[in-house]
Amino acid sequence: MVPDIVLGPLLRYTSETEATVWVEVDEPCTVEILDATAPTFTVEGHHYALVVIEGLAPASEQAYEVRLDGVVRWPLPDSPFPPSVIRTLDTGAPLTMAFGSCRVAAPHEEPWTLTKDDDEERGFEHDALRVLAVEMAWGDRDNWPEYLLMLGDQVYADIGAPETRAFIRGRRDTEVPPGEEVLDFEEYTQLYREAWSDPLLRWLCSTVSVGMIWDDHDMGDDWNISHAWVEEMEEHDWWHRRRRAGLVSYWIYQHAGNLSVDELDENDLWQQVRDGGEVTDAFDDFAERAGTTGEGVRWSHARDFGPTRLVVIETRAGRVLEEDHRAMVDDESWRWLTERLRGDVDHLVVATTDPYLLMPALHDLEAWSERVCDGEWGGWFAERGEKLRRELDFDHWASFGESFAMLTDRIREVATGRHGAAPASITVLSGDVHHAYLAEVDLRVDGAASPVHQMVCSPVRNPLEAKERRVIRFASSAVARGIGRLLRWSAVAPKPSIGWEVVEGPWFDNQVATLRHDGRHAEVRLDKTIEGGTDDDDRRLERVFKRSLTG
Repeated sequence: MVPDIVLGPLLRYTSETEATVWVEVDEPCTVEILDATAPTFTVEGHHYALVVIEGLAPASEQAYEVRLDGVVRWPLPDSPFPPSVIRTLDTGAPLTMAFGSCRVAAPHEEPWTLTKDDDEERGFEHDALRVLAVEMAWGDRDNWPEYLLMLGDQVYADIGAPETRAFIRGRRDTEVPPGEEVLDFEEYTQLYREAWSDPLLRWLCSTVSVGMIWDDHDMGDDWNISHAWVEEMEEHDWWHRRRRAGLVSYWIYQHAGNLSVDELDENDLWQQVRDGGEVTDAFDDFAERAGTTGEGVRWSHARDFGPTRLVVIETRAGRVLEEDHRAMVDDESWRWLTERLRGDVDHLVVATTDPYLLMPALHDLEAWSERVCDGEWGGWFAERGEKLRRELDFDHWASFGESFAMLTDRIREVATGRHGAAPASITVLSGDVHHAYLAEVDLRVDGAASPVHQMVCSPVRNPLEAKERRVIRFASSAVARGIGRLLRWSAVAPKPSIGWEVVEGPWFDNQVATLRHDGRHAEVRLDKTIEGGTDDDDRRLERVFKRSLTG
């Protein structure tokens, strides 16, 4: 029997002369792409390869096939799509980076493509990544992004897609916790298969370099929101299985592909799996070292696209959640990040799944919540504040006040030239909150400084219901801002040392954003899905706005 591809290929890291391509296959084999080969490694009966390709020509584009034991298995027979290509970095050309977060796996036919009324079954509308793939495949070739950054919730372990729920019901009693939520590695593999098998998405990710970082739903709602939450979850035996499976599957399906070739060479786990074979025990040891929250591993990553530096801050597994100390990342990760949060580049891009800047009223509300949960108003309010924190998902940078201040100080220092020449722009990219907006920052400094913005793009496919949209619209009002300030003051929460204003948004459709750098100029745009016909090629992205970030 000739092996076949289960998922992929996914084009992951690319540089001027290197690329990595990820695949999952149905039995052990040798994977060949161009002149590079890699043996598969096996975890719990599932087989994977990350093919490292070196010696490519800079600023080039090369079509490729995927061979398994010498037999071509990609592109698929009679594929309607253009050839999959590897594009190496052209440091002198403009850079286009598409990004977004929160993509639920669901069928792409009615009733799942249209949002129903509040009292009917909820749908998820058109998938923005599928529509982007349509426009790439049959549209203007010049508009292809060089990079696609998925900012969290690539899969929803706690919601479960329809096929995955059916798979779970067929293998265990769903009356026992965690019910129809994902429990173990086998169920994670099914969830990824359902989320990533769509032909349009497979082609898109085979030809655009893809980076990923996880958020809470990749593991479970409210993951690592507080010390009390971790303690409660650790009491459940099923959570231990979920945690182990989530850590292992994330490394395999998402994290390894973020790493450069040099970083792979330095990665202890990669050294154990690169030669192939059965490696389940190595992943068991890895999950054990990662600890109860995942803090034993540095998940953040960074890369340079010529004069643009991207620093992706992982803000879920690396959290410090001690009773007397809360931080978005541990000290070691912060030291690593500050080495990369520097100037001497044309553009600095900081990506974090949880928004750095919420709407000001929501920021004040979360800052108030942290102080109340810490006991500022006494034990009775702290207990109820913890329940409110989980109910309203108060887990963004605003609810980690010390970390917010540290990141703010670092951005200000880079913008004013204290760590190398000030960039032409500093842009923070975020997701998570299921609406999109652009915020412009006032650093409150004298003299010249880099312009600083935050662009939030969410969801790719998981729109808010009508009542939730009304809450967000109210949060952007002057009345809400006044209430937020009063609450922040009442809990003696710190006042931010910067100011910011939402200058575009909020928007609530399924959407994808694009950051473009051309020399010292930067601009961002947002595109939403619109209704077309029943065929994929009738669906389009509609421009919401385009705005310069450099004046």
